[in-house]
Amino acid sequence: MGLGPAGRALAHRAAAAGLRVVGVDPTPDRPWTPTYAAWVDELPSWLDSSVLRARVSRPRVWTTRERSLDRAYAVLDNSALHARLGFDRVVRGVAAEIGPGTVTLRDGTEIRAARVIDSRGLRPDPALAEQTAFGIVVSEEVAAPAMAGAYGWFMDWRRDNGTAPDDPASFLYAVPLGADRVLLEETCLVGRPGLPLDSLRTRLETRLRNRGVELPAAAPAERVRFPVEAPRGGSAVAAFGARAGLVHPGTGYSVAASLCAVDDVVTALTTGRDPTKALWPLPTRAVRTLREVGLRALLSLDPACTAAFFEAFFALPVDRQRAYLSGRDQPAAIAAAMWEIFRKAPPPIRRTLAAAGVRRS
Repeated sequence: MGLGPAGRALAHRAAAAGLRVVGVDPTPDRPWTPTYAAWVDELPSWLDSSVLRARVSRPRVWTTRERSLDRAYAVLDNSALHARLGFDRVVRGVAAEIGPGTVTLRDGTEIRAARVIDSRGLRPDPALAEQTAFGIVVSEEVAAPAMAGAYGWFMDWRRDNGTAPDDPASFLYAVPLGADRVLLEETCLVGRPGLPLDSLRTRLETRLRNRGVELPAAAPAERVRFPVEAPRGGSAVAAFGARAGLVHPGTGYSVAASLCAVDDVVTALTTGRDPTKALWPLPTRAVRTLREVGLRALLSLDPACTAAFFEAFFALPVDRQRAYLSGRDQPAAIAAAMWEIFRKAPPPIRRTLAAAGVRRS
């Protein structure tokens, strides 16, 4: 149920493994419009570079100073990815009822299966922390003053967006989209709730004017709002993708994690095991718990300390950064990264991190 990138990847890999698969979605052929990106080393081996729209070999960040990250980053080509994740049987429809072995659509159609998996994503919920962003797509020439010679900015926390040090922080995310296009996006990393889109638009326009960008009259816009945590609670139906909690609570990324986890679920399906247990063995549950501590720290962080916090993070060796940002099965490596940030961070940040951990315990 649900044929976004996660659901379609699961259907594709299950069909490739010899299972009879039915995918259900209200608009299965509708193009995916969000900008999906990933660290290149996150992507599974069964995908090749044809699904990449643009690649940044050394993305930059600006925290309290400028850094280049020694880790390649890529924007996915949504059309190529959609085509790559093909399978045979798709039903157009909206679910009225979903059970462990039966789906009933609004038009009365009933679909029976040995296993139903819900991949319909998550809707905004005031109880859940969320990420919000507002961006525009412009030509490389228009974007050049904002890029300052960089090919891509993963995070730029400078305060030239019209905010004061005690205002909630947001950053510029600026990446190439290929074909002479660049996305310039003002992003609220996490909030409960996230910053309103109108506020982010104002911040982005202020930032770009301050950098000498001539704002186009009618640039295509991207509006982002989604939960970065999934509600806990038992369900009779197995879930996958963001709905299953595969969204990273500290970054909002979920597509690469879903692509990497899909074969674990398919193996469980082909061998008659519980796909939820296959998706969440003990190490991955420990990783999720540690990252939830990190989310609480981000939500509690003094806005004036945000840049210093990310300076401590990006000062970590790249393998520690990778463990926290991408890995799902190495709790010890993530704990080591968190401890190193705690050890090197200024005292106000240490107090926030300690309080986040105490609340968990």
